[in-house]
Amino acid sequence: MTAIAPDSALPVSARPPRRDIGIRKRYAAEARFKAYGVAAIVFGLTFLAIMLGSIVSKGYTAFWQTNITLPVTFDAAALDPQNKRDSDPSVLVKANYDKLAQQALAAKLGVAADDKAKQREMKGILSDSSRIQLRDMLVADPALMGKSVDVSMLASANIDSAFKGQIDLSVPEARRKVKDQQIAWMNQLAGEGVLTQKFNTGLFTFGASSRAETSGIGVAVVGSLYMMGIVLALALFVGVAASIYLEEFAAKNRLTDLIEVNINNLAAVPSIVYGLLGLAVFINFLGLPRSAALVGGVTLSLMTLPTIIIATRAALAAVPPSIRAGALALGASRMQVVFHHVLPLAMPGILTGTIIGLARALGETAPLLLIGMVAFVADYPSTPLDPSTALPVQIYMWSNEAERAFVERMSGAIIILLAFLMVMNITAIVLRRKFERRW
Repeated sequence: MTAIAPDSALPVSARPPRRDIGIRKRYAAEARFKAYGVAAIVFGLTFLAIMLGSIVSKGYTAFWQTNITLPVTFDAAALDPQNKRDSDPSVLVKANYDKLAQQALAAKLGVAADDKAKQREMKGILSDSSRIQLRDMLVADPALMGKSVDVSMLASANIDSAFKGQIDLSVPEARRKVKDQQIAWMNQLAGEGVLTQKFNTGLFTFGASSRAETSGIGVAVVGSLYMMGIVLALALFVGVAASIYLEEFAAKNRLTDLIEVNINNLAAVPSIVYGLLGLAVFINFLGLPRSAALVGGVTLSLMTLPTIIIATRAALAAVPPSIRAGALALGASRMQVVFHHVLPLAMPGILTGTIIGLARALGETAPLLLIGMVAFVADYPSTPLDPSTALPVQIYMWSNEAERAFVERMSGAIIILLAFLMVMNITAIVLRRKFERRW
């Protein structure tokens, strides 16, 4: 038997032609596809970094607030010249505390009482909230009457922005809100250690206000918590119950197919449609109060239900049929199989879907605008029926303000909202990885 020489041993002219089976083209196409994928990821991450950088650069200063500490004398002659506070305590509420704050500031700056021009410019240094702060101090402790105490008061929004470097002081005086004299006073107070920056606790405790320096997200956070509690109570219970019935008990027929199609379609409905539904049903038909956390929570529950149902059904379907068959073979009833075996094994997926649904509801704005939660609410709601607002709505309201300080507050609130959403999504990932079982 003669051996057949390989093609490599033959002369080039005697070798058979090599067939082109497209390997090079396929490798080139694969390389291009990988390049497109990497480019898409880089493109998306670039714009995400630009967006986050813009928000953080504008909003991180909102967590610091400019304060002015002055020795304030609660002069009885100025607050209660007729000495009626013992018989009429309301005198202390109606007194002119703004005069006390201005006198303390004038004494520190060395401004004479008869210098009207400087007195007018000096009114732009302190926040108007100083009079409320002094009033509350004296009403809470009448023994302060006649005493001099150091009080840390908020600076005005313009001084706060100028001290943070957010106002271009190189432009002519006529084109900026802060005057040259006010800048000189600001530098003088800062040099004496009277004007300082402190952590802005008011951002987390204050409610809505027409003054930027006294605006905060406290009321909005409480309203959002009320709504998330309602969404969790309604959407989780109804969504899980509906999912269990559809996945474990309902007969497979045209009716259940129609229900499944509608649930999938409802998950893609724009959120503003749910706002119209809440306005028509809960406010116009049922007569529930506008701008109430109860209406917002129920409306967001309707919006969140499809997401929870889809996630719960997927988690139930992921449980192997052998679990059900084994439990039934041991004599368990259909109800025991579901609630003792299937549901506990599907709980990680259910929790993940619920948290993702809550995160989506927390960031929604459009449906809340339609049910009136865009109202100006300065007081904390004590019940879900009281007027309230939500964190994304508060951000929307601040975005419509013209003052630079409100832009800072808006960006700071966005950072807080993103932090909430990030924590919720990370929690969902951790729970899924910790309790997930692979079959």
